[in-house]
Formats: sequence, structure tokens, C-alpha cells
Amino acid sequence: MSRDLSRLLRPRSIAVMGSVWAGNVIAQCRKMGFAGPVWPVHPKKAEIGGLKAFAALADLPAAPDATFVGVNRHATVEVVRELAAMGAGGAICFASGWTEAGEPELQAQLVAAAGAMPILGPNCYGVINYLDGALLWPDQHGGRRVERGVALLSQSSNIVINLTMQARGLPVAYVACLGNAAQIGLAELAGALLADERVSALGMYVEGVDNAPALAALAEAARAAGKGIACVKSGKTEASRDAAASHTAALAGGGAASSAFLRQVGISEVNTLAELLETLKIFHVHGPQVGARLCSLSCSGGEAGLVSDLAAPFGLSFPPPSEAQRQRLGEILGPIVAIANPLDYHTFIWGDGPRTTDVFTTMLRGYDAGIFVIDPPRPDRCDPSSFQPALDAIVAAQEATGRPAFPVASLPENFDEDRAVAMIAGGVAPLMGLETALGALKAAQTAPGAPGWRPLPALRPRKTRTLDEAEGKALLRAAGVAVPRSVHAPTLAALTPRAADLPAPYVLKGLGFAHKTEAGAVRIGIETLEGQEEIPGATGYLLEEMVTGTVAEVLVGLRRDAVYGVTLTLGLGGVTAEVLADTVTLVWPVTEAEVLGALRHLRLWPLLDGYRGRAKADMHAVAEIAARLGALMAAHPGLEEIEINPILVRERGAVAVDALIREAE
Repeated sequence: MSRDLSRLLRPRSIAVMGSVWAGNVIAQCRKMGFAGPVWPVHPKKAEIGGLKAFAALADLPAAPDATFVGVNRHATVEVVRELAAMGAGGAICFASGWTEAGEPELQAQLVAAAGAMPILGPNCYGVINYLDGALLWPDQHGGRRVERGVALLSQSSNIVINLTMQARGLPVAYVACLGNAAQIGLAELAGALLADERVSALGMYVEGVDNAPALAALAEAARAAGKGIACVKSGKTEASRDAAASHTAALAGGGAASSAFLRQVGISEVNTLAELLETLKIFHVHGPQVGARLCSLSCSGGEAGLVSDLAAPFGLSFPPPSEAQRQRLGEILGPIVAIANPLDYHTFIWGDGPRTTDVFTTMLRGYDAGIFVIDPPRPDRCDPSSFQPALDAIVAAQEATGRPAFPVASLPENFDEDRAVAMIAGGVAPLMGLETALGALKAAQTAPGAPGWRPLPALRPRKTRTLDEAEGKALLRAAGVAVPRSVHAPTLAALTPRAADLPAPYVLKGLGFAHKTEAGAVRIGIETLEGQEEIPGATGYLLEEMVTGTVAEVLVGLRRDAVYGVTLTLGLGGVTAEVLADTVTLVWPVTEAEVLGALRHLRLWPLLDGYRGRAKADMHAVAEIAARLGALMAAHPGLEEIEINPILVRERGAVAVDALIREAE
């Protein structure tokens, strides 16, 4: 159900319920210049915050567009019921003590009382609309009125309050909190904020995703509207559920699934709040994506070296200048300056506006975007006027080339807020803090998601059973996945006569173990079963033809995710899989080409791709197996997890030699 949040987010009239908190809301509306009426409602007070108080909601001149409900949780339910009945536009439910305090029934009563009327929360701080000066917000904040800006949406009130205190020049249009999100979820509120044409981009602090398909649809719609979304996702270190059951669970736990999802839908994930703000600056000025070919210019070799060093962990690219660029830059800068990227242009042209503009424009013209390291002196103690020609040259280079030109201060405090505000208003995005700026530029390179891509529906956790390997291999064989020829039997004695059906050497496995190697339940290279001892604890036995010609061992694991549907983990496999911890994670569905692309991001990919004369592993065969397993999971909701570790990869072809498969009981 999609609700109309326009009255709640852009109210023409506001009601406030409560006493102290209501007074704070009134003060904030007055401070921000809200033009509409603010109506305090209190049964005992004649006035609140200098305004006449109404004894009851029924006494108001009209149904309020938005109401801040600052009363206790039990009273909140009845207030919301009355607001809904009188046709109010929506409410902020401030009180805590609901599902987060072990009372989900009370929260359910609140949602029922609201009916079709939108509510944010409960346990929610509220909304700030800096565009219209409308605040349903009971505390201080650091923002100011703007005509256009980004929206900040957070599942933590303190985090978003801190963000409003930024002095980086970023114009903020809205601040909104979700609280418990009992009725309005993440994607719905985000969509309502982005629907305002005055909102240029969205920044989110997310603790949990409540509806992954809806968020995927939102990201696609935002890109289509030319608006970028950046996100800090918390909770990455939390251990994944069922972590002991498989290598996949241990290796793909924490934030791997959420990071994969955000990347696949085209939401730029960042690690810090500073990176979030700087990425939003880029989106606000230049739109949702910046090209990957970057140039860097500074008047210091130290700064040029620092750019190279700090950019490396982000995987940023600084291709060398073209021959035409080298020739022209050499003509301007002279023979002493080494023409490179990053470029140290020295100080020979410092203060010479036309020559500086020529250098900056010539360099920027060959790239998607440019970094111009510049730290104007602090204006309270120094005279920054000598830096103005270089700053003007950055602006001129952007205007001449149509390519984004980013002034970057190596330290965030080295670019004062007033200067940043003025440059952003002029269409140039100054970035503050070199490492933060590089992280933001990498985030701004996030590609859009595939049109129409949505994750599989998430299923609730359920009890599962583990198939024995004979059952699992039969399932894989039926799905078209190559497995070794095999025979199985309940006892070693019953298995012995059947060994003649297979060529030696064999692999003997005891069934009934999640991790056979650790349990001593795997015997490799056996020529005969004569004299083999029983495997303690085995529930049966599987005898397989031994696979030869192996080039590499690879792990492929798929498992249900309570948020993102099904995740696919790929990596180097075998008994050392967790020690190597070299994996990539995707969210299903993906194509074979996307699987191959992800595999190339493994640290040890060169070992799979013929490093120093090694045989190349047939990774196309691995991608095909991954695709077949994904289709199997999608077609059979009862399957909870499929892990093949290892897949033995040959120069041509790949064979799944070990399988751990869990299904719902």
C-alpha cells in the first residue's frame, strides 16, 4: 500500500501534542520561519510556547496536515485514532516503549488506529522540512532554510542530528527519521522524499532493510529521475545466522549480502558519515554517477604522491595523459615539470589566472572528472586571496569542458563553510578531506542497477534438515550439474561389492557429517575397499570415482537470506576456504556474465586465470554451475542452502565433488 505523505512532509498546518516536547517543536518552527498555523493541544494548559493551546483535537479550526504526538505511548494510540477519524494528514509518534521494548501488541494497536493515515514511528524523532520551514522536530539541529538540497533519512535519530551539524556547505532539504517503522517503511518514506522536485539526492543511515524489492524499485526510479542515493549500512560485523553450518555462512556473513544488494541496485555504499556527506555533494551538483577516469592536479609533489597512495585502496584510476595533452602542458609548464597523472604542476604558474586555467582545462578535457587539491589558508588568521586565481581556474575548467572539477582540501577544516556554500551554489562541489573525497568519488562511480532487477522474495527462517551427500548429489545431477560417478550403501560391507561398478582410484566418504574432512570421514586415492575400516559415526557410505586433472578448487554457495532472498557466494575453495577468506557475494538473480565478472574481483583470480604460465581454470563452467544452482533455489522454495566445496575445476569443465544441502523440514 502506497500512502500519500505530502501533507505530513509538506504541511500547511501543524498540531503539537504534549507539553515540553510540544514547546520545543513550536520553537523550532518559529526559528525556521514556518508560515502556517501551529496549534498546541493540551487539556490543562492555556498556552504553550507563547501560543494559545486548544483543550482537545476537536476544538482545532481544521484537521491538521501534520501532528507531532508527544504524549505517552498509551495515549498515543487514542490520539492517532482521533486524528485519523478527523481526516488529519499524518502524525509523528514520538513516544518509545513499543516493539523495541517487548510490546508488539501495543504497536499493532497503533497501526490499526492509524488506518490509512500515515504515521512515522513510533519511537521516532520526526521530520525537518528546510524547504518550507516546517519542523515536526523536538530538538536542536544545525540546518538552515534552502531552496533545493538533499534529503537525509535515518534509522537513528542521534546520527541524523549529528549530520545536520555539518559545516561542509551541503544544502539539506529534509531530515527524516523512521523510528520503529511500524507503518511507513524505508522505501516508502525515501520515495516520498525523492518525489519532491526540490530534492536532488538521498542519503541514508540504515540499520536494517525491511523490504528489499521495494528498495530496489526505489533505487531504479531515483536513477531514472537523475537522483543518486548514498547509504551507510550499519551492523556489518554481526555474525550471520547458522554460521557453523557451512563455509558459505561464515564467509558471507555480516555485511556481504547487504553490500552486494546495494551495489546491484545502484545505491552507493559508503563507510563513514563524512563520506556520505561528500558523496551527496557530488550527487547534488553533478547527478547520480561520475565517470571512472580521473585526473589529479596539485602544486606539490607531496600532495600528488598522497593522492596516489590514498587512492589505491579505493581502486581509483588515474590514466596517463594523452600525447596531445603532454605536448600542450609541457608548452605551458616548461621542461622542469614532469607531465603525469597525478600532476604536480609546481608553483611556476601560481597567481597567473590565464595560464592556470589553461593547465587545468587542458588536463581535465581528457578525463571524466578532475581532483584539484587546494587548501586555502584560514581566513580568520591569514589572507587567502592568493588562492583565488587557482579556485577561479577550477571553475573555469569545469565550465569549458563540461566535466566535473572538484576542489579538494586535504584537511576538511581547510575549506571554510561560506566558501563551500558559494561554490556549490555556483555548480562546483568542493570536497573536504582528501581520503574522504577519494572514498566519495569511488562511491559516486557506482553503476545503476539492471533495469527491472528485483531480489527473490525473502522467506521466514524455518527448521531445516541436511541432506546426506548421496541425496544431495542426486539433486545436483538432476539439475544438470556435473558430479562424480558414485555408488552408495548403508554399510561398508554392502558397499564393497558395488565398487566394481566404478574405476579406481576411489574417494570413500562417510555420510552424516556437515564437514567430512574435519571428522576424518574422507579417504582419497583408494584402490580397493578391502581392509578399509569403518568410519566412526557414519550413517552410510558413498564411493566416488576420483576426479583428476584439477587446476583449481572453487567454492559456490547459495543460501536463503531473511532480507535479500537468496545470496550467492563464490571463492577459492577446499579445506582452506575460511583461511583464504577470498570470496565475493552476489544477490540472486544474476547472469553467468555477472558471475564471471564477480569472480574477477577475487584477490587470487590470477591463479585461476593462468598466472605465470599456470593452466587456466574453466571458470565459465563454474559460472554455469552457479547459474544452475541459482535456478534450482529459485524453483524450489523449500531449499534453504546449497554449498559445493570444492568444485574441482579443470582446463575444460568442472565437477562438484562435495555438497552440503539443507532443506526445510
